[in-house]
Amino acid sequence: GRLQHRDDTAPFVEPCYYSYRNYHNNYYNNMVRYSVEPEVPEKTSKTRGSHLRIHYKHCREIAHMTRGMSIDKAVRFCEDVMAFKTTVTFSRHTGGIGHHAQAKQHKAPGNAGRWPVKAMRVYRDLLTNAVANAEVKGLDTDRLVITHAQVNRAPPGRRRTYRAHGRIGKYASQPCHIEIILTETSDPVEKMDDDEPLRITKKMAAKRRFVKVGGGTK
Repeated sequence: GRLQHRDDTAPFVEPCYYSYRNYHNNYYNNMVRYSVEPEVPEKTSKTRGSHLRIHYKHCREIAHMTRGMSIDKAVRFCEDVMAFKTTVTFSRHTGGIGHHAQAKQHKAPGNAGRWPVKAMRVYRDLLTNAVANAEVKGLDTDRLVITHAQVNRAPPGRRRTYRAHGRIGKYASQPCHIEIILTETSDPVEKMDDDEPLRITKKMAAKRRFVKVGGGTK
């Protein structure tokens, strides 16, 4: 064939060797982000945990109860639950949840509650990590409030259990991802007025558990 003239002035381009490891590292390094971004990042502290081997439904109810609490109140609540002094009320995932008198402290519909000790221990450790991150940024830990607490489902752990007559059934765990954002408030948190507590009936709680899907346009 014909000889091609070599251009020595052209810039040298290093060949790129594609590999799954490079794709995996670049993907997860770029995908570590939160579902919300605070308006004032200098006044916030973040923490998160991925693929945690604790029940998703337990963590969802814990995050729902602690959202809006001050950090001191949230940590004290976690310790009280682990000591069985109070309970975590269940408002969405209520299937098979027992009814206990301690749930009356939080005015839970149907008095449904549990004591998820393992999930509560992990959640408390995340709060402790968020406080440590706030101290590094120089925030006032006495004025930190949980402004964002979100729990998402993680890929289930797939295992198998052996049944009668040679059958095999699934035996999957339901882990979760947790992300928490603490915000330093400018003013002390005002105490809620408990003169007229909000009463949630069983019918109202049932409506909150279901989200309308579909319907289309008329």
